[in-house]
Amino acid sequence: MSAKTSVVGSVVAGFPSPAEQYLEPPLDLNAFLIQRPAATYFVRVEGESMVGVGIHDGDLLVVDRSLTPASGDVVIAAVDGEFTVKTLRKRGAIVTLEPANPAFPVITFRSGQELQLFGKVTAVIHKL
Repeated sequence: MSAKTSVVGSVVAGFPSPAEQYLEPPLDLNAFLIQRPAATYFVRVEGESMVGVGIHDGDLLVVDRSLTPASGDVVIAAVDGEFTVKTLRKRGAIVTLEPANPAFPVITFRSGQELQLFGKVTAVIHKL
Protein backbone atom coordinates (compact mmCIF):
# COMPACT_ATOMS: atom_id res chain seq x y z
CA MET A 1 0.00 0.00 0.00
CA SER A 2 1.91 3.05 -1.18
CA ALA A 3 -0.75 5.69 -1.34
CA LYS A 4 -0.02 9.32 -0.60
CA THR A 5 -2.70 11.87 -1.03
CA SER A 6 -3.29 15.39 0.19
CA VAL A 7 -5.46 16.17 3.14
CA VAL A 8 -7.27 19.39 2.31
CA GLY A 9 -8.26 20.13 5.89
CA SER A 10 -10.81 18.92 8.34
CA VAL A 11 -14.58 18.85 8.14
CA VAL A 12 -17.05 19.26 10.97
CA ALA A 13 -19.62 16.48 11.19
CA GLY A 14 -21.99 18.61 13.29
CA PHE A 15 -22.61 22.30 12.74
CA PRO A 16 -20.30 24.17 10.35
CA SER A 17 -17.32 25.86 11.97
CA PRO A 18 -16.23 29.37 11.04
CA ALA A 19 -12.61 28.19 11.36
CA GLU A 20 -10.31 29.15 8.52
CA GLN A 21 -9.51 26.40 6.01
CA TYR A 22 -5.89 25.25 5.89
CA LEU A 23 -3.79 22.64 4.12
CA GLU A 24 -2.13 19.78 5.93
CA PRO A 25 0.95 17.89 4.74
CA PRO A 26 0.39 14.89 2.43
CA LEU A 27 -1.15 11.88 4.14
CA ASP A 28 0.89 8.67 3.96
CA LEU A 29 -1.53 5.80 4.66
CA ASN A 30 1.34 3.44 5.44
CA ALA A 31 2.64 5.73 8.17
CA PHE A 32 -0.89 6.33 9.46
CA LEU A 33 -2.03 2.68 9.58
CA ILE A 34 1.13 0.62 10.02
CA GLN A 35 3.48 0.79 13.01
CA ARG A 36 5.60 -2.28 12.17
CA PRO A 37 5.64 -2.96 8.40
CA ALA A 38 7.53 -6.27 8.63
CA ALA A 39 4.93 -7.66 11.05
CA THR A 40 1.81 -6.25 9.40
CA TYR A 41 -0.50 -7.87 6.89
CA PHE A 42 -3.93 -7.22 5.40
CA VAL A 43 -6.88 -9.59 5.29
CA ARG A 44 -10.30 -9.22 3.67
CA VAL A 45 -13.37 -9.94 5.81
CA GLU A 46 -16.00 -12.46 4.75
CA GLY A 47 -19.19 -12.50 6.79
CA GLU A 48 -21.15 -10.43 9.28
CA SER A 49 -20.08 -11.76 12.69
CA MET A 50 -18.30 -8.53 13.70
CA VAL A 51 -20.70 -5.83 12.48
CA GLY A 52 -21.26 -4.63 16.06
CA VAL A 53 -17.70 -3.27 16.18
CA GLY A 54 -17.80 -1.79 12.68
CA ILE A 55 -16.25 -4.70 10.77
CA HIS A 56 -18.35 -5.58 7.72
CA ASP A 57 -18.27 -8.11 4.90
CA GLY A 58 -15.67 -6.98 2.35
CA ASP A 59 -13.73 -4.72 4.73
CA LEU A 60 -9.95 -4.82 4.79
CA LEU A 61 -8.31 -5.43 8.18
CA VAL A 62 -4.83 -4.26 9.13
CA VAL A 63 -3.29 -6.91 11.38
CA ASP A 64 -0.08 -6.65 13.43
CA ARG A 65 1.29 -10.07 14.30
CA SER A 66 4.04 -8.62 16.53
CA LEU A 67 1.54 -7.47 19.17
CA THR A 68 0.54 -9.83 21.96
CA PRO A 69 -3.27 -9.91 21.99
CA ALA A 70 -4.94 -9.14 25.31
CA SER A 71 -8.46 -9.81 26.49
CA GLY A 72 -10.80 -7.44 24.65
CA ASP A 73 -8.66 -7.18 21.50
CA VAL A 74 -10.03 -8.06 18.08
CA VAL A 75 -7.83 -10.83 16.71
CA ILE A 76 -7.28 -13.08 13.74
CA ALA A 77 -7.39 -16.64 15.05
CA ALA A 78 -7.45 -20.19 13.77
CA VAL A 79 -9.81 -22.54 15.59
CA ASP A 80 -8.99 -26.14 14.75
CA GLY A 81 -7.47 -24.84 11.50
CA GLU A 82 -10.38 -22.54 10.51
CA PHE A 83 -9.60 -18.80 10.37
CA THR A 84 -11.87 -16.22 11.98
CA VAL A 85 -11.90 -12.65 13.28
CA LYS A 86 -13.37 -12.26 16.78
CA THR A 87 -12.88 -10.48 20.10
CA LEU A 88 -10.56 -12.43 22.40
CA ARG A 89 -11.74 -12.82 26.01
CA LYS A 90 -9.72 -14.37 28.82
CA ARG A 91 -11.43 -14.98 32.15
CA GLY A 92 -9.04 -16.96 34.31
CA ALA A 93 -8.47 -20.29 32.54
CA ILE A 94 -11.47 -19.74 30.23
CA VAL A 95 -10.70 -18.43 26.77
CA THR A 96 -13.44 -17.40 24.35
CA LEU A 97 -13.70 -15.78 20.93
CA GLU A 98 -16.74 -13.54 20.86
CA PRO A 99 -18.59 -12.27 17.80
CA ALA A 100 -20.04 -8.77 17.68
CA ASN A 101 -23.33 -10.00 16.24
CA PRO A 102 -25.85 -11.91 18.37
CA ALA A 103 -26.71 -14.16 15.41
CA PHE A 104 -23.33 -15.90 15.82
CA PRO A 105 -22.20 -18.16 18.69
CA VAL A 106 -19.40 -17.49 21.17
CA ILE A 107 -16.53 -19.96 20.74
CA THR A 108 -15.47 -21.35 24.13
CA PHE A 109 -12.29 -23.42 24.14
CA ARG A 110 -12.26 -26.85 25.64
CA SER A 111 -9.51 -29.36 26.17
CA GLY A 112 -8.37 -30.80 22.85
CA GLN A 113 -9.30 -27.80 20.73
CA GLU A 114 -6.54 -25.91 18.99
CA LEU A 115 -6.37 -22.10 19.09
CA GLN A 116 -3.71 -20.15 17.24
CA LEU A 117 -3.60 -16.36 17.29
CA PHE A 118 -2.27 -14.70 14.14
CA GLY A 119 -2.28 -11.08 15.25
CA LYS A 120 -4.21 -8.15 16.60
CA VAL A 121 -6.47 -6.12 14.31
CA THR A 122 -5.25 -2.52 14.48
CA ALA A 123 -7.42 -0.87 11.81
CA VAL A 124 -10.40 -1.45 9.55
CA ILE A 125 -10.60 -0.05 6.03
CA HIS A 126 -14.26 0.29 5.17
CA LYS A 127 -15.71 1.67 1.94
CA LEU A 128 -19.02 3.49 2.13
